[in-house]
Amino acid sequence: MRILVIEDDVETAEYVAGGLAEHGHEVEVAADGAAGLARALAGGHELLIVDRMLPGGDGLGVVTRLRAAGSDVPVLFLSTLAGIDDRVTGLDAGGDDYLVKPFALPELLARVGALGRRGRDGRPTRVVVGALEIDLMERAARWDGRDLGLIPRELELLVYLARHAGQPVTKGMLLEHVWGFTFDPRTSVVETHLSRLRAKLERAGAGDLVQTVRGAGYVLRAPA
Repeated sequence: MRILVIEDDVETAEYVAGGLAEHGHEVEVAADGAAGLARALAGGHELLIVDRMLPGGDGLGVVTRLRAAGSDVPVLFLSTLAGIDDRVTGLDAGGDDYLVKPFALPELLARVGALGRRGRDGRPTRVVVGALEIDLMERAARWDGRDLGLIPRELELLVYLARHAGQPVTKGMLLEHVWGFTFDPRTSVVETHLSRLRAKLERAGAGDLVQTVRGAGYVLRAPA
């Protein structure tokens, strides 16, 4: 794959770039947020590896601006920030995976491979359920033509529910497939994001679209 590494620590950048190159990837390195964003916006990369803490614009800001510009290139965050809240913040900003420093090269390579396969899984770029339309290329969701204004993690949550329309999905399934982590089941991250998603759906006239199924989880009710 053609990979852009945005990392200001020279030693880490060389370690990552060297390991990726040894396994056949084509690697470009940017040493700060501004340069990384410019190169990412220029396109041509199949994966971005982005440090959270960067000079010239932090990694969160880089990815947020990239998503706002319509890019859906997979992003792997690197960070010394290891808390659950830090990981959720990175994923909500538009990241697809999150790897805590220090890390072993084999784990990095495995995550890169998984993101590469996800990007080439051949799934349709549009998901439609009744009046709900999700455009994965634009990273936008609309109800009856009205943009819902979702943040990246809300969009991923809605995509997963829509792809399983009519089927109950558990909290554990959402944590695994939307956030990519096995969190403590007591975490409220799913409920928090669902509450925000439902509020936006309600404002668009689709307040009953996502429902709670007692003892089973949640379901997006497909119109009859």
